[in-house]
Amino acid sequence: MSTTHEGDAAMARMTDGDRLGRLVLAAHVRAATVRGRVVALARDDRGDVPGWVLVTLMTAGLVIALWALAGPALGRVFTESIQRVTGEIG
Repeated sequence: MSTTHEGDAAMARMTDGDRLGRLVLAAHVRAATVRGRVVALARDDRGDVPGWVLVTLMTAGLVIALWALAGPALGRVFTESIQRVTGEIG
């Protein structure tokens, strides 16, 4: 096991090329780690497709139910609004 002092001495003996090589290696390791996390998140998101399908179907069902209940009233409101804009009603 090396101490901090021994590590400092080893760093002092390194050439600029050695330091650059270590920096490049560290950058590659970090990039691979970030890339791995992004890929893992993308895969996790794909697993939620059944949830989105369920939400879409439930939303469509609610729209159909509301349209069936309020369709005639909404139709009357629309017709009256158009008639007022066009001047057909006083």
